Amino acid sequence: MSSARIVDLIEETVLSCRDVDASLNERLAMIFAKVKDLNPDFAAAVERLIQRLEASGVGADAPQVGEPMPPFALPDQDGALVSLDDLHRDGPVAVVFNRGHWCPYCRLNTVALARAYAEACRSGGAIVAITPESARYAKRLKTWADAPFPVLTDIDNGYALSLGLAFFVGTEFDRYMKVGGVDLAAYQNSDAWMLPVPATFVVAPDGTIAARFVDPDYRRRMAVEDLLAALRTARQLT
Repeated sequence: MSSARIVDLIEETVLSCRDVDASLNERLAMIFAKVKDLNPDFAAAVERLIQRLEASGVGADAPQVGEPMPPFALPDQDGALVSLDDLHRDGPVAVVFNRGHWCPYCRLNTVALARAYAEACRSGGAIVAITPESARYAKRLKTWADAPFPVLTDIDNGYALSLGLAFFVGTEFDRYMKVGGVDLAAYQNSDAWMLPVPATFVVAPDGTIAARFVDPDYRRRMAVEDLLAALRTARQLT
């Protein structure tokens, strides 16, 4: 089966999983099951990548619960600067790191957050997504997910690097990505071939971290229910 056909079939799976009555992580697992069925070699490469990241402790030193969340001021999908201070001034905010618009797991995660946004607002909280891609592709992710919150561009993974979240993709995995039509250099305007570990930090109004989810296994994300509960708890810390 051609690489193009495999990509098409995975995309069909993503679209079907978008509205499946299941938890976010259950839907993400469905995607990988399809990947493993269609391309066992790539699935094995994914496992090796994750083992490498876990062994090297990528993300382990990211800010912990109770510590201050380092500030940022990053451009959104329309080029307007958005700062952490602005976001948490009126309540807690969930800061969510994504790999990019091309990542099916990130797209479904963003959809789940978009659907939870109204509840987050009722809890007095907010959500913001961060991606290493240029504004053009940040806008594509926001549009695909119909996200009512901003998607910020972390140029050259600078903010992710400062948090200990960014890593070099590696020669084996970048080969598989290129075969699958993923061109990080074009998406990020950089040939560094680096990505952030998907992560979520719930930041309380005082700027400290109330909850965090950091996992080198990009097939897993913070449960939406946990994120909403953390926003409610953080709101009480005002």
